[in-house]
Amino acid sequence: MERLARRALRDPAGFVRGLVPGARARREISTRDARIAALEEELRRCGLRPPEAASPVFFVVGFMRSGTTWLMRMLDAHPEVLCRGEGRIFGAGWKRKALKKNDVDRPASSLYEALLDAEYLRLWVERSVWSRDGDPREHIEAMTRMAAGYFMTRELLKSGKRLVGDKSPLLNDRMVREISRIYPEARVIHIIRDGRDVAVSAAFHLWNFGNVKEGTEIAEKRAAYRADPEGFVRSGRSIFTGDQLRTLASDWSSYTGGAAQDGPALLGDRYMEVRYEDLVADPERHMRNIFSFLGAVSDEETVAGCVRSQSFERLSGGRGRGEEDASSFFRKGVAGDWRRLFTTKDREIFEETAGETLARLGYERNSS
Repeated sequence: MERLARRALRDPAGFVRGLVPGARARREISTRDARIAALEEELRRCGLRPPEAASPVFFVVGFMRSGTTWLMRMLDAHPEVLCRGEGRIFGAGWKRKALKKNDVDRPASSLYEALLDAEYLRLWVERSVWSRDGDPREHIEAMTRMAAGYFMTRELLKSGKRLVGDKSPLLNDRMVREISRIYPEARVIHIIRDGRDVAVSAAFHLWNFGNVKEGTEIAEKRAAYRADPEGFVRSGRSIFTGDQLRTLASDWSSYTGGAAQDGPALLGDRYMEVRYEDLVADPERHMRNIFSFLGAVSDEETVAGCVRSQSFERLSGGRGRGEEDASSFFRKGVAGDWRRLFTTKDREIFEETAGETLARLGYERNSS
């Protein structure tokens, strides 16, 4: 021990390099891990499944505008947790409508869809002597698992942290099923928000970050609201255009409702739900539960630091919760604003489209 200490003092950089395993050591570690994995798989086949160590990988899922970004940032503020978004790993069938040059920082499709849609990859899998006797889709799902694990754990090793998560917005109503099939050892945190607040937030997000053309109805509504928010509300006008609200209600009901059903059934104790409304009301209590779920340190001081560093006041540049900036990504930071902004017609549309899901998730007593 003393010899190691003297070496560290003489040559700190060399000492640190010596802690990093060389190529031979890495091969030995890889071989050992492969043997352990093969043995564990054989034990599973025999019904003698050994106790599993918690996977370092987790996913934060949720419908758009449900608080996933805020949750991701509080998680990433933890000294043991690396959390980024959006990797877009899962989501069969999801592609961007156009590959724009100014969208170079955003994936053109989900990783899973990119592999499923790769014609020559599928042909190789179907025809190769190594894989043609199996199900091509199962092979591609295994490739998705290996690729996701490679990219995420690679960044985890560079970060010096212990747990790694991806903020994965729900891109279809089957995403939790995909995760359970492709990455079954991962933990999943599903953040749920009242779909009516989701719709309101989505409408403002489109105003601020969508391709809104001047002279259109949506541009006119945006200008009128920003000029006089309370006057706009008193006038009885809806912030939504066309079938926008019905589409949002339908997607929220399908995607959020599907994930809430599939999570407990398919992932068991590897699945956790948290409500946006609860996070707003008592963030420290619920973040403590989330960190405990992940196996991260959850003492009072650590949790308070994570919450404080990502408070609405800091994220919004000094505004308090409830102080609106209609042009900001962090617009208002409250729950229940739909009651102020929904017209009678908006309420009817949402109830008609997603009332059963609202009731099932506890946001309404019944669907009528």
